[in-house]
Amino acid sequence: MNKQALQQLVSGIRRHATLDASVGTPIHELHLSCFAAPTELTSLVYEPCLCIIAQGSKEVLLAEQSFRLDPAQFLLVSVDLPVDARVQSATPSKPYLGLRISLDPKVVGELLADGANVSSTAGSERGLAVTPTDPQLLDAVLRLVNLLDAPADIKPLAPLVLREITHRVLTGPQGLRLRQIALAGAPAYRIASAIRWLKDHFADPLKIESLAAQVGLSTSSFHQHFKNVTAMTPLQYQKRMRLQEARSLMIGEKLDAAEAGFRVGYESPSQFSREYRRMFGAPPRQDVEAVLSSATS
Repeated sequence: MNKQALQQLVSGIRRHATLDASVGTPIHELHLSCFAAPTELTSLVYEPCLCIIAQGSKEVLLAEQSFRLDPAQFLLVSVDLPVDARVQSATPSKPYLGLRISLDPKVVGELLADGANVSSTAGSERGLAVTPTDPQLLDAVLRLVNLLDAPADIKPLAPLVLREITHRVLTGPQGLRLRQIALAGAPAYRIASAIRWLKDHFADPLKIESLAAQVGLSTSSFHQHFKNVTAMTPLQYQKRMRLQEARSLMIGEKLDAAEAGFRVGYESPSQFSREYRRMFGAPPRQDVEAVLSSATS
């Protein structure tokens, strides 16, 4: 790993990040994070993206799996995944610094059409992995961050650098995780289609047999490949999406628990409260009050 390039990335993020926040940038696909202290676990949904740690460390939890990110490592997410994440290592003098780059499935497909050769019968890999950042990828990411210093160059050059970053990931050691979701006919491609449906219809009743048939898999094969990719069953995935959305509604729109639960598909308030407590560790009202209190303290 090029220590000089990593230090330059630290400097670039510090120039443009906001302390104790994750913020967007003039490059739509690029988000920067800076935290001066460790954070509590936060539930969120990662869309296909690349996350790189420049300084400090971070933990991401996917179902029962824990992934630790340290400097010079990147996290690849190839499908929409509900996760829990927290900053583990950060101080005022040496804050946590990281970035997230959204990956465009259309660009993945275009690059594959330009010459990548992967069998459509490939198996289904987990949709999340941590890998050392190779020098070529780090160099491209650094050039993307440095474009923030030259606003006039962003529009013509950012798409080219983003395309190069996607190419580096596709041709790197974890490329299969990204390639497989763009290969029509591959099991992971079918699961990615099912995940998109679940994300858009998480409040609807879930009929496994119908969704499996919709993406062209048998029910048993659908269950197997879905868990391979997401580390969850389809029902567990739907539940996490529902509960995380309900939490967002209560925090962002000030809905009460009964209304939020109904909005995300729960018919029974008691079942909603029970499952919410199991996931977040406290009843809905108590949890939301704690989150709001933490945000204003």
